[in-house]
Amino acid sequence: MDTKELIKKVKKLREELGLGMMEIKAALEEANGDEKLTKEILKKKGFKKAKKREGRETNQGKVFTYEHITGKLAVMVELLCETDFVAKNSDFLVLGKELCLQVAAMDPKDNKALLKQDYVKDGSRKIGTLISEFIVKSGENVKVGRIERFEIE
Repeated sequence: MDTKELIKKVKKLREELGLGMMEIKAALEEANGDEKLTKEILKKKGFKKAKKREGRETNQGKVFTYEHITGKLAVMVELLCETDFVAKNSDFLVLGKELCLQVAAMDPKDNKALLKQDYVKDGSRKIGTLISEFIVKSGENVKVGRIERFEIE
């Protein structure tokens, strides 16, 4: 693979995944330029990094809410992280909103059950995977705290 092609692929994957350029370059070289294989390599490495962060304290975060248009269903999700910097990050805010929609749609009994659920917008991924991907991207430990779902039947 020539240098121009390598740079183009690194840039594309960086925009898509939000990972470091050198990490992407090394994975691309390991995969001989195959983008699909590169993503798999990065995913495996990322999950190892996410596992290492599990013990870190999560004293910051945000409480997210969602109210259905009918007003008969509402959800609250506590999403925790290590720093207020990450709690204000746009990707963190999107993740919190996605988790609210997940709880509204799938009604998990608790946060552990939530992590095991298939993501409603992409059944090939679990919610736990979605959070692990954010951990890799942000470099911080992130946990789902309390979840509540209120519905008038």
